[in-house]
Amino acid sequence: MRHRHVGSIIILVLAVVVVATALGSVRIPLGDVLGILASRIPGLKVLVQETWSVSREVIVLQVRLPRVLLALVVGGGLSVSGVLFQGSLRNPLADPYIIGVSSGASLGAAAGLLFFIPQGLVGFGALPLFAFVGAMLATFTVSRLGQHRGRLEPTSLILAGVAVSAVLTALVSLLMVLRIQNLQDVYIWLMGSLSGRGWKHLAVATPYVVAGAILALWMAKDLNVYLLGEEAAHSLGIDVERLQRRVLVVGSLVAAACVSVSGVIGFVGLMVPHALRLIVGAEHRRLIFHSMWVGALFLLVADTLARTVLTPTEFPVGIITAIVGGPFFIYLMKRGTGYHG
Repeated sequence: MRHRHVGSIIILVLAVVVVATALGSVRIPLGDVLGILASRIPGLKVLVQETWSVSREVIVLQVRLPRVLLALVVGGGLSVSGVLFQGSLRNPLADPYIIGVSSGASLGAAAGLLFFIPQGLVGFGALPLFAFVGAMLATFTVSRLGQHRGRLEPTSLILAGVAVSAVLTALVSLLMVLRIQNLQDVYIWLMGSLSGRGWKHLAVATPYVVAGAILALWMAKDLNVYLLGEEAAHSLGIDVERLQRRVLVVGSLVAAACVSVSGVIGFVGLMVPHALRLIVGAEHRRLIFHSMWVGALFLLVADTLARTVLTPTEFPVGIITAIVGGPFFIYLMKRGTGYHG
């Protein structure tokens, strides 16, 4: 990756962040947004003349900026998770939402929200751990059901994922009925929304997503070898089953961290990696890098639309990703479920 390309990507991301922060039910001039952000950077505060109101500063720093940054983290995390699932299962339809991992993470997060966190038994920072347990249970169940003669079959895996996801969603609904006093908290998770998210949520999700992305890049070389096929990978010294387990664990961890703060946002991990594979190729280090920033911007743009199109009313960003991702999923189904490297 050339340094000038990385620099251009950073500038693009920063520009979108500033614009997204300025947009909302209360429009804030770009100059004020830049000034507010610059005033919080050491060494630049003395160069900035404060011409904005306190209310605008609060909106930028406490309401919009953490939500914008969280959209980047969740979008990038879901895309990386999608790359890992598609690469390890050699299936372009595999992503956290389709194969039930997001539903499992949602069930784990709902259990934590309803039975543990309100009682003070654990802190909010433990929510990704609850989501991870649910995600891993879903991953284990789907992988077992999707096996045929000891090997994962793409079609069986997708069907198992749909079935398991339906069961897990029903269990979440059951928990909501049993603990109806906390109905609103869980309902937000099911819809997939970044509304009301703040710095606390960003601090919870970011370490898991960053660690998962680093581990994904570390496993990229083995995934590249695995593209040649299981027999070729075995002959080159790759333990395929061990690689699949590692990738599924890392992918589930990243997806769980995202779901724990945003709820179930579907199809990001399906669309972004698959589209980029056609553009930048199947080399996983390059694919993971581009999926991170493209997925981040995709979800940020989608969330900005969700809170500005019908202002002052906003709707869950999961609706937009489903509207875009549903037809894309149907298109891939019509093409066939084979892996396209």
